[in-house]
Order: sequence, then C-alpha cells, then structure tokens
Amino acid sequence: MLSEKVRDVIVETLGCEAEAVTPEASLEEDLGADSLAFVELVIALEDATGIHIEEEEASKLKTVADVLAYLKSKQQ
Repeated sequence: MLSEKVRDVIVETLGCEAEAVTPEASLEEDLGADSLAFVELVIALEDATGIHIEEEEASKLKTVADVLAYLKSKQQ
C-alpha cells in the first residue's frame, strides 16, 4: 500500500512517530522537516516509489496528503 510505504519513509527520514504521520500533518510544522530534511525526504520517497518528483512540484508538497496525492497521480 502506497500510504504505508510513504508513512514508513517519512518516519525513517524525519525521525518522527508513526502516529504523527496523518494526512493533514504538515511536513514542516508537525513533522519537523527543515529544508535539508525535506530534500532528503524527497530523495527517499523517489527511491522508495520509483517516482521522480520534480523540484517545482516538490515545493508544493506541504502535507502528507499532498505527498500521497502527488505520488498517486504519477503511479503507472
């Protein structure tokens, strides 16, 4: 399941609790992703899903729901 994979990547990359990774959670404010951690998260998500995330699109990803929606839209 994509959402479980994304949750696991977020927990591993950002070092947050799995319970904190909810669709409405802000990557920056709720989960603690600073600019460097965000870049690391994008790379980890690309590696885990095989989906390239364009830099312009990455800047629009503010919540877990945004990440899931983007990845689902790019799934083949």
